[in-house]
Amino acid sequence: MLKIDLHCHSNCSDGALAPAEVAARAVAAGCDVWALTDHDELKGLDEARAVAEAAGVRFVPGVEISVTWDKMTVHVVGLNIDPANETLRAGLEFVRSGRVRRAQAMGVDLARAGIAGSFEGALALAENKEMVGRTHFARFLVDNGHVKDVQTAFKKFLVKGKPGYVPHQWTTLADAVSWIRAAGGQAVLAHPGRYEIGKARMLALLEEFKAVGGVGIEVVTSNHTAEHVTRFARLAAEFGLLASCGSDFHSPTEGWCSLGKLPALPLSCTPIWHDWPLVH
Repeated sequence: MLKIDLHCHSNCSDGALAPAEVAARAVAAGCDVWALTDHDELKGLDEARAVAEAAGVRFVPGVEISVTWDKMTVHVVGLNIDPANETLRAGLEFVRSGRVRRAQAMGVDLARAGIAGSFEGALALAENKEMVGRTHFARFLVDNGHVKDVQTAFKKFLVKGKPGYVPHQWTTLADAVSWIRAAGGQAVLAHPGRYEIGKARMLALLEEFKAVGGVGIEVVTSNHTAEHVTRFARLAAEFGLLASCGSDFHSPTEGWCSLGKLPALPLSCTPIWHDWPLVH
């Protein structure tokens, strides 16, 4: 059985490692097919492709786009996109343009809570300054002894109702999917189990996602329990969506799932790669 991981991040967005290092980890993990899907950014794809393909790994160029839907943030992964597509590139530039302003506001809010210098500290930890975000703030909080680890940072800070949370208007679901489709890619709803919404809102999200051209959903991913996997496999079938899998790898010391260490998709699922050339 092929080892496939279609959701990973480098330090071109909020990952800890350079694209070549993430690619090397994918190779070391024995991945047969691997995607780099940085948040709203494409600049790491060439570097990652070179390392992966030199080692015989099938590389899938990807991206993860930030979306505001029904006053909440959701993420859409684009797989097999053309990184040179101008529609996609212009859309991602638009999304990135608001990140620094949001980060500055997060720093002000944390200062009100008695934590000074967080914006400057987070910015220093961001390899790509355009992509400074919550994960960089979380790492700053860990490094400066405010919390023990990144997971705790996201429980005590940076989320709705806690210091450092700043709501932000990303792009629309329809626009994100249209940019991916314009670049020849497949749009996949990322880690649906992480969205704290009830059954009715989840069905509404999937209905709209399918209506605007989305074709896949992550069934197996980090933070998905066995119950999540069963639930989203069933919803994939119900909505006629293809199933994807990805570790959502960010760092060797953060997260709940190592790169390439994923359980198999349920047999009831049709994998997103079922008709990809050279993937069997």
